[in-house]
Amino acid sequence: MATVSASDTAQGRAPKQDRSRATRQRLLEAAIACLAERGWAGSTVAVVAERAGVSRGAAQHHFRTREDLFTAAVEYVAEQRTAALRAALRDVRTPIHLISGPARTYGAVRELVDLFTGPLFRAALQLWVAAANEEQLRERVVELEARVGRELHRMAVELLGADERIPGVRETVQGFLDMARGLGLANLLTDDSARRERVVNHWTDVLGELLRR
Repeated sequence: MATVSASDTAQGRAPKQDRSRATRQRLLEAAIACLAERGWAGSTVAVVAERAGVSRGAAQHHFRTREDLFTAAVEYVAEQRTAALRAALRDVRTPIHLISGPARTYGAVRELVDLFTGPLFRAALQLWVAAANEEQLRERVVELEARVGRELHRMAVELLGADERIPGVRETVQGFLDMARGLGLANLLTDDSARRERVVNHWTDVLGELLRR
């Protein structure tokens, strides 16, 4: 009779764990996509499972309830948005740091505004709407958005080369980020690129003037 070694057992367990992680990943990504496209009302566990290419039973094996699934999706969205912020900062840090004045300010403003027009922001918006009416989601969404907000503010300060010890700088940077979020909301309904470019130029002037003081 053949014996099964501990290493064979471990090797057999690893692919199973990998498949489980891959299934969970697909479910979270499908949940985000469904939120962005269908909103909270249209994003049931069955719809998410179908989009992920798994059975509803498999989905419920990972997430017992709809609230469990979308609470995990909240965390996943926050992680993805934070990772996107860090990647953007890493990618543009060197070229932006090599220039100064209006060109640097424009590059930073453009990069930050672009973060609010992608699918992760759309999914996050749907989560905000759902959290306004779903008590089980609200606390997690508020907590995670605060974390993302802090990361975004830190990134903006670094990209702009701003000194927050100067009176008014912190408040102006935060006001700009609030405005950028509003541009992202406007872009959900129509192609707002032409007006967005004018607003980007205006805020480049506003922030540039403040940073030159």
